[in-house]
Amino acid sequence: MSEHTNTTPTDSDEPGVTVRTHTELADALPYLLGFQPDESLVLVAVHGSRGRFGGRVTVGIPTDPADWAVVADAVTDALVTGSTRRQGLPEGIVAFLCREPGPGENGTTVMEYLRPLAQHVRLAAGARDVPVVDALCLSDHRCWSYCCPDPACCPPEGNAQKPPGTSAVAAAAAYAGMTVRGSLRAMQRRLLPPDDGGDPKWTTALDTACANLLPRLVDEREAAEVADRTLTTTADLLTRLHRLPQVRDPKAADACDDRAIGIEEAATVIVGLQDRETRDRAAEWMEGPLAPPALRLWRALARRCTGAYDEYAAAPLALAGWVAWSSGDRTEARVALALALRADPDYLFALLLHHACDEGLAAESIRRVLRRAGKDRGREVVAGGAGAAGKADAPGRGGGGEAEGASSSRRRRVPLPSALRAAGQRGGAAGVARPSGAGGPAGRAVRPAGAGRPPLPVRPRGRRPGAGPGGSRAPYGAGLGPGPSGQLPLRSSRHGRRSQGGR
Repeated sequence: MSEHTNTTPTDSDEPGVTVRTHTELADALPYLLGFQPDESLVLVAVHGSRGRFGGRVTVGIPTDPADWAVVADAVTDALVTGSTRRQGLPEGIVAFLCREPGPGENGTTVMEYLRPLAQHVRLAAGARDVPVVDALCLSDHRCWSYCCPDPACCPPEGNAQKPPGTSAVAAAAAYAGMTVRGSLRAMQRRLLPPDDGGDPKWTTALDTACANLLPRLVDEREAAEVADRTLTTTADLLTRLHRLPQVRDPKAADACDDRAIGIEEAATVIVGLQDRETRDRAAEWMEGPLAPPALRLWRALARRCTGAYDEYAAAPLALAGWVAWSSGDRTEARVALALALRADPDYLFALLLHHACDEGLAAESIRRVLRRAGKDRGREVVAGGAGAAGKADAPGRGGGGEAEGASSSRRRRVPLPSALRAAGQRGGAAGVARPSGAGGPAGRAVRPAGAGRPPLPVRPRGRRPGAGPGGSRAPYGAGLGPGPSGQLPLRSSRHGRRSQGGR
């Protein structure tokens, strides 16, 4: 087989790791992806005369072999199209088919079972004038090549892989600072509900929260109060998680977070995040000491979206992906964003973030937008409070009927869980549309006293944060640095308010 150098498209001039055998190529796969794939088809583009690794695509292997041809064609097209746009047409493709044996199976059985899928990939690549230079089946800690006919190189029983972390590739990757996060399934388990559906009280609490909050969310005049309550509860939970003792084991850490989050609190935040502007404002908790507890909170909330509320997981999953990306962890970001799109394929916030992350864009460009939007919103809140005070005694301004009439053309759409849509919506409508008012009364942003900002948005003692004399409370976080923003252009047209004059 040919030699392959493991480098990314942006660091081709730096030293790489060279692999020369099928086993070394299989050992390199987790370091190419950042995790150990399972039940997955992975395609990696190869560029240049030395076979430098480029773009890569991962997809789950369909359970129905009748779907393999379609999936192989779509995945191959995505890899070739993306690689051509970034680096030019690939010189070849390396395919990895990863699947562990089931009951009554062994590695050889799995290899033979997946052989047609490997052939579909080779045909799809050939149709695009890109050869498959190698196709490996990884199963039961062994690897087989579908392209090598030499039994001395590739025996029928396969080549044994070395234990994880003991190969030369692992040593070179560790020296280069490359790490493996574990299996894909283990990463997904931290973001998905338990297999048994979790505590039945979770669904009951979500039913209650929907009944109480959805009628208010679709009314612009009350939506501001719901957003304020959602963000205040979120800030309290962030503070609580930040103060928990550190737990190294991921499973134990998730269980500790679940115990720290109340059932009603979680339901309130999950339903509140279905509003687009509230979600965009929550996205500003993305860096510094806020990022770790925020990521843990979004994971925990996603795990609570069970049963009829599985679509509601799109918001916390997208936020988890954003915080992971903002923190420099593109691997978890891609996993979380992919699960968000599985929950809701039309969720625009996750679609845009997933595309930007895959294109290699810098998260700092989005962080700058969020920071700027937070500052602009803070100035608008202060200006709105002053304007409201100046107009309080103006003649001919009573009743607020003019504001309500002026905004009658603006409408909001908030999705209902699938069970509620089936029971309460005519024709299976995707949401509830109501006329919206002009928003809640503006309050004055008040920065807590003290020389420095608190590391987390801890609620000040004695009164609710942001409450000024004669005015309602400002959006939580307006005076505490980066707070949630309604100006982020990454908005879902399906989940939340629309600003006047456009989406």
